[in-house]
Amino acid sequence: MKKLSLFLMIALLISACNKDVKLTFKTQHIEKSTDAIIVIDYPKAIGTKDVSHKINQQIEHVIANEMNMADTPENDISISEAVSQFDKEYKSFKNDFQDSSQKWEVKVDGQVIYDAPEIICVSLQTYTDTGGAHGNGRTTYLNFNPETGALFEQKDLIKNLDQFKKVAEKAFKDQTKPKDNDETMEDFFFGEDFQLPSNIGYTNNGLVLLYNNYEIASYAQGITEIVLPYDQIKEHLKVNP
Repeated sequence: MKKLSLFLMIALLISACNKDVKLTFKTQHIEKSTDAIIVIDYPKAIGTKDVSHKINQQIEHVIANEMNMADTPENDISISEAVSQFDKEYKSFKNDFQDSSQKWEVKVDGQVIYDAPEIICVSLQTYTDTGGAHGNGRTTYLNFNPETGALFEQKDLIKNLDQFKKVAEKAFKDQTKPKDNDETMEDFFFGEDFQLPSNIGYTNNGLVLLYNNYEIASYAQGITEIVLPYDQIKEHLKVNP
């Protein structure tokens, strides 16, 4: 009887260990201002090991490559390595241009902007300044599967991209105020037809289509956001909140 009870206790313990733990997020803060100015805040997933590891790996990959001075993204670079490299590049710049008062900086503000059983959306707002007329701001949306930690691609979220594109184009026209009556869709997209952005994020207000600086129109246009209420597009979504 004692052996049976012990066996049951072990089985229950193993079962409990294998159960998924609800994901939570804790803000991580990195700040360094001795040389380059670096301030990074981002959400770190805590929960089922495999799931949280995948989410954290993707978030850190994006942040690290925002500081990456190389022409191509690096898959294995960590945030700490990227911080060190960015600082090293700045010191090299100061050594070559000792009279320059230019201060390099990186600022990252990461937040979980949507958290539901079907999908988790993380927003990463980054600003880098390494000289030039102005710094470069960018927002990146990362949509995660809460059960697996995998990053959703657009084809995983939208049933038919061609049909959805028509709905999005109409919303773009309705929500974007032209500077003059002669402005056409091609003026926004540099002579091309309407295009979906690479950034599509789930928010409490609806699905957001976000175009960063230079993706459409000029830098002066700034970031362009188009909001599609879920009740108007649910028939087009594979993942409905």
